[in-house]
Amino acid sequence: MKRSSKLFTVVLIVALMAAILSSSIAVPLLWRGFYYLHIDALDLPEHTGYAVEEIRGAFDEMMDYCVFGEPFGTGVLKWSQSGYEHFADCAKLFRLDFTVALISAVILLILLILCKRGVHPVRLVGKGAMFWAGSVLSVGFIVIAGLAAMNFDRAFVIFHTLFFPGKTNWIFDYRTDEIINILPQVFFRNCALLIVGVLFAACIGLIIADRIVDE
Repeated sequence: MKRSSKLFTVVLIVALMAAILSSSIAVPLLWRGFYYLHIDALDLPEHTGYAVEEIRGAFDEMMDYCVFGEPFGTGVLKWSQSGYEHFADCAKLFRLDFTVALISAVILLILLILCKRGVHPVRLVGKGAMFWAGSVLSVGFIVIAGLAAMNFDRAFVIFHTLFFPGKTNWIFDYRTDEIINILPQVFFRNCALLIVGVLFAACIGLIIADRIVDE
C-alpha cells in the first residue's frame, strides 16, 4: 500500500541539499590535481623559488594531515606552532564535511528503501523534492556567490571570521609558515568557483530530473 508523507518530503529535501553541498565542498579537498594545475598556471616555482617537487610534497603532506589524519608536516617548508594549529582547525572542518556527506548519503539510502516499501514524498506546490532541493540551494548560492564576487578579499576575511571565530592564526607569516607562499589567494578563489560550479551542475541535474519524473 502506497503512502505519501510531507515529513518524508522535508527530510528528502534537506538530505539532498546536504549531500550536494558537502559533496561539492569535498571535490577540491580530494582532487589534488586541481592544485597541481595551479603550480604551472601561476608559475609558483618562479615566484617562490621552490622546486615543483618541493611544492607538491609540501601540499601533499599538509593535505594528508587534514584529510587522512597523517602526521603534520609541510615537506621542506618551515612551519610554526600557530600555523599547525590553524591546519588542525581546518582538518576538523574537512572531516565535518565528509561526515555530513556520509550521513546524508545514509539518509538518502534509507529513504530509498522506504520508498520501495510504499512510502512516497508528496509534491509541494506541484513540484517534487528534487526541484525544491535544487532550487533552494542554487538560489542561496547565487546570492552568496554574488556578494563574494563583489569583493572576494572581504568575503575571504568574513569566511575565516565565521569558521575560525576568535582566532587570527589563519593570517600566516610567510617567514615562519612558508607554505603560505605556495597557497596564493587566487587558488582559494578558484576552489570556491569549482565548488559553486559543481553545486550548480548538481542542482540543475536535480531540477531536470524532477521535471522528467513529473512527465
